[in-house]
Amino acid sequence: MIATCVLVLALIVTSSAVVALVRSPERTSGAGAEAAAARRHWVNTWSAMPQLTEPGNMPPAPFTGDRAVLVDTTLRQTVHVTTGGPRLRLRFSNAFGGAPLPLTSVTVALPRHGQAGVGAIQPGTSRTVTFSGREATTVPVGAQVVSDPLEFDLEPGSNLTVTAYLATGQQTLALTSHPGSRTTSYLQSGDHTRDEELPGATPVNHWYLLSDVEVLSPARTTAVAVLGDSLTDGRGSTTNGNNRWPDQLFDRLQASPAGRNIAVVNQAAGGNRVLNDGLGPNALARLDRDILAHSAVEKLIVFEGVNDLGTAEATPAAQRRVTDDLIAAYEQIVVRAHAQGIRVYGATLLPFDGNTSYDDPDGHREAARQAVNTWIRTSGRFDAVIDFDRAVRDPQNPSRLRADLHDGDWLHLNPEGYRLLAEAVPPSLLR
Repeated sequence: MIATCVLVLALIVTSSAVVALVRSPERTSGAGAEAAAARRHWVNTWSAMPQLTEPGNMPPAPFTGDRAVLVDTTLRQTVHVTTGGPRLRLRFSNAFGGAPLPLTSVTVALPRHGQAGVGAIQPGTSRTVTFSGREATTVPVGAQVVSDPLEFDLEPGSNLTVTAYLATGQQTLALTSHPGSRTTSYLQSGDHTRDEELPGATPVNHWYLLSDVEVLSPARTTAVAVLGDSLTDGRGSTTNGNNRWPDQLFDRLQASPAGRNIAVVNQAAGGNRVLNDGLGPNALARLDRDILAHSAVEKLIVFEGVNDLGTAEATPAAQRRVTDDLIAAYEQIVVRAHAQGIRVYGATLLPFDGNTSYDDPDGHREAARQAVNTWIRTSGRFDAVIDFDRAVRDPQNPSRLRADLHDGDWLHLNPEGYRLLAEAVPPSLLR
């Protein structure tokens, strides 16, 4: 009798639970929906692809010595974020460092007048960054470190100043950086992390050590990342102007309510290649680090391959081989990104007829470019196609860029050319 009562009670409880599961959407559609909307997550709002610093891009003397770099040095940098938020955290990379990277102190602030590439900060905005509750941290060789979350209101599309001091410097000449910053940074001896001005500081147009800024954002906020080379890194754009095509794409998104919750993550470097190492690791090697591991990335634009064509031998056999290898590499990128739930958009490669390094008189590289673009447009392997080639080529001579859109070398664009690339991306793909 007792067993029967227990069984009946269990059935009643189970039935009640089933009813509750069925009815729960109705009962939680009010307060539950509001609670869901209030949830926040970390979103990558700015990024710079880490690279090994070449000798010509090392900090100038006295900030580079015989065996160490940035000894007793303050490094002040500005970065242009995309989406904003009430809380941020930083990532510093020692991916290519030859020794541990000791950061003595780090601060963030708003730059004077909100400008990019300035050495002064707005009074009263400086805040100390901590790492596991401590002001100092050491980044192991090959690793990165993420700061503690910091309450700091960051507006969308604004500039942020990050200042770091290295008391002992890094005891190696293998330094992690992003040389193609198109933004001015400042170096000064001594600890000036909290100073509003840096009089007499040495300007350099490179970023060092800092690799990412993340913001705490509403759950609906996502990021689109770009895998690219110098055309995405912004060669030909305006120093401190933030008018690369990903910058201008973000500006377009901000103009529409449907696009205001989309961060743009620029993971490009001049000279980068898909198949082989160049300036930085090849795209296949860096895909996990630079794309798949980043916060809230749901879409990826692949706009890379022209350096693979341009550096392969200008013979029919070599160009057929690099064409086949590029197509196989694109398929690998799609497969690996799809495994992480990321949609992948293929962008067609731009013309380079007239460029002294890449153009060949017999047109073998141009034929390979056309073959690659035909595959991008027609294979169906990408979730969508963005036709950058069509946006900036000369209608009368499709193997060349429009004469008014390049920066003088028939390969890289000027700000107007980058504007047209940004306009060629349908915002509906990113929503």
